[in-house]
Amino acid sequence: MSHATLGSGTLNRSARNKDRFTEAALIAFSVASVIAGPYAAHADQREAAAKLLARTMTNPEFQVKSFRGGAWLGNGDSYLALEPSATWSGSDIVRYQTATGTREILVAADRLIPAGEKKPLAVENYRMSPDGHQVLIFTNSKTVWRQNTRGDYWVLDLARGGVRKLGGDAPASSLMFAKFSPDNSKVGYVRGNNVYVEDLASGRIAQLTQDGCDTIINGTSDWVNEEEFDIRDGFQWSPDSRAIAFWQFNTNGVQNYTLIYDLGAPKGEIVTGIPYPNTGVYPQTLEYQYPLAGTPNSAVRVGVASAAGGQVVWLQTAGDPHNNYIPEMGWADSSYVLLQYMNRLQNKNEFLLANAATGVSRTLFVDEDRAWVDVNRDVSWVNQGREFLVLSERDGWRHLYRVARDTGKAQLITRGEFDVVSLDRVSPDEQWVYFIASPDNPTQRYLYRARLNGTTAPERVTPNEPGTHSYTISPNGEWAFHNYSSFDVPPVFEVVHLPDHRVVRNTADNSALAERVKPLSGGPAEFVKVDAGNGLMVDAWLLKPPNFDPAKKYALIVNVYSEPAGQTTADRWPSLFDRTLTSAGYLVTSFDNQGTPAPRGREWRKVVYGNVGPLPSQEQAAALQSLEKSHSYIDPKRVGVWGWSGGGTETLNLMFRYPEIYSVGASVASVPDQRLYDSIYQERYMGLPQDSPKAYEESSAINFASGLRGELLVIHGSGDDNVHFQGFELLVNKLISLGKQFDMRVYPGRTHGISEGKGTNSDVYTNILGYFETHLPAGLEAAASH
Repeated sequence: MSHATLGSGTLNRSARNKDRFTEAALIAFSVASVIAGPYAAHADQREAAAKLLARTMTNPEFQVKSFRGGAWLGNGDSYLALEPSATWSGSDIVRYQTATGTREILVAADRLIPAGEKKPLAVENYRMSPDGHQVLIFTNSKTVWRQNTRGDYWVLDLARGGVRKLGGDAPASSLMFAKFSPDNSKVGYVRGNNVYVEDLASGRIAQLTQDGCDTIINGTSDWVNEEEFDIRDGFQWSPDSRAIAFWQFNTNGVQNYTLIYDLGAPKGEIVTGIPYPNTGVYPQTLEYQYPLAGTPNSAVRVGVASAAGGQVVWLQTAGDPHNNYIPEMGWADSSYVLLQYMNRLQNKNEFLLANAATGVSRTLFVDEDRAWVDVNRDVSWVNQGREFLVLSERDGWRHLYRVARDTGKAQLITRGEFDVVSLDRVSPDEQWVYFIASPDNPTQRYLYRARLNGTTAPERVTPNEPGTHSYTISPNGEWAFHNYSSFDVPPVFEVVHLPDHRVVRNTADNSALAERVKPLSGGPAEFVKVDAGNGLMVDAWLLKPPNFDPAKKYALIVNVYSEPAGQTTADRWPSLFDRTLTSAGYLVTSFDNQGTPAPRGREWRKVVYGNVGPLPSQEQAAALQSLEKSHSYIDPKRVGVWGWSGGGTETLNLMFRYPEIYSVGASVASVPDQRLYDSIYQERYMGLPQDSPKAYEESSAINFASGLRGELLVIHGSGDDNVHFQGFELLVNKLISLGKQFDMRVYPGRTHGISEGKGTNSDVYTNILGYFETHLPAGLEAAASH
């Protein structure tokens, strides 16, 4: 009995175990089927997205042609362009007579063949000497952070012929920012963080600075000043060619940031395989000085050195050089240098005039603001050097003033309630000043001019061609390279006569693009103003899909940036990705909240100070809801958002703070915690984190990650020297700790633009588009199925 019972019990237990095994197998199969279904669908969507991108973004038929010229020769009676050689593999430098268009080859490619070589130099850039008799050729360049600013320089004498390499025994690709002296006899350049001058007749090289090293940088910039103040070319010749003024950055005390390249290749190289029979590789690291918000900065000063060498004269500034900036400098005349000297909070900019021989300086003019002040680029001197022009927001609008050199008194030139976007040129007779503005529409840009004495209202020069216009005006003020576009007009490049704006010729033809892109969208872009809360009207545009039917409901994708560094609603030829999204069936829109650099007055731009997270997010969300109310075909349950850099950060803010409004997001290269970005940018808009911890906390998206309810894709390059990978890692850890489900894609070794390596750029956009198509189906039928 016992045995039978035992046997019977054993048999019954075995049967139960078998049943449980079968049940588990069925459950596993069912779960696998459920999981495999979406993943298979996602793979299908990605494949479809890749094919769509191949037909649009990476299709040469949709690429914009640009003008490889824009260099005025002399006073503007002629100009230069770089064009492919008809007989050689290189490029010709071609001269056009501005008035007639008469074309002649100034420098044929075969004149750029070095001795002993068979091919001409690959011209990446060039510069004519002031007298027009010599040409400086830049080639064989290497990337220095953002741009290719280090390379080889060669000089061609147009009369004697033959190209000669500068730099003596300098290693290949080691010279930076070479430029002729005003008297045409010398070339200055930077090598190894020192400033040099090379005499063109004798070849003699004078080293003007001796202390250049990894931590002492002469004639160029450290990382953060290059990134945020755009200081790269860090020296200038005096007008009499006797001296050079240059920046020096001392990075001692700035903490190092370490980039890790796990595949053993240096910055910029993408490894896809390890050759046999080599062994495996070990990671490489790159250390560089990067000041996070609130941490020590480089010490900065400006020196003046004789072109023949000798003792450097350091221009005097007050205060701690680690806690002040010199974002701009230039010669006022051959004896004096004008510095812009800014405090660390960047709310005070002093214009200092310094004696180049003694270093003694005095304050000419002070620009202040309770939030921040902007740098004045390329200050213009007028009235025989007795006055200079500055842009200031002191009356609530960005206006142009002329400042007296002796008294510092400022006289308003541009009158009215509008912003001057940028200063273009003063006419040679100093009767007129040309500038970019758009008093009636902040999404557009036009050329204006005003009497330099400030007695008359500004007048518009650009004809009635709605869009975004830019100009490079000739020295004589009679001609300009004109470039314009709008959302529906592809970029136009032409030469125009001023001030009548008569077109004399086109320099690049993109007219065919307008017809080619039409099938990608459903009609022209719609520009609207929507309520972003409390009656604040903000600019927006809306693109519709092909075969648009207003009776249907559509998913909407928001292209966002929202920070002070960029405006997304400008009426100019858009990124082809916007039209790729519409061709996939989506509505696409973008809004500009307060704090973006739109020409809508000081208060519009600076109300965001100390509030760069909450305020833009609030206005973005309110603007979206207003658009939904006024456009009934928008499906409010199917709204996605995506952005890059600051836009990636704002994507996180919107997904975390307003999860009931945004259901799918793709965040690229974001800053989840504001303390993890650099000192100059972050402190400009937020103050020091030690002084404003609450503002930093409230403005950091990561602190609101618990609000995530939708689908989120986060993307980053592990070699990003700008917005570091550590922020991505911190965000990933935070989301995991909160039990949030999300998707991520890492690009090994890639920088902030995530473009290095074959197929990288296409892969980024394929994954963004594929993610939306998987989680935010464009059509109602697909949405119901999803």
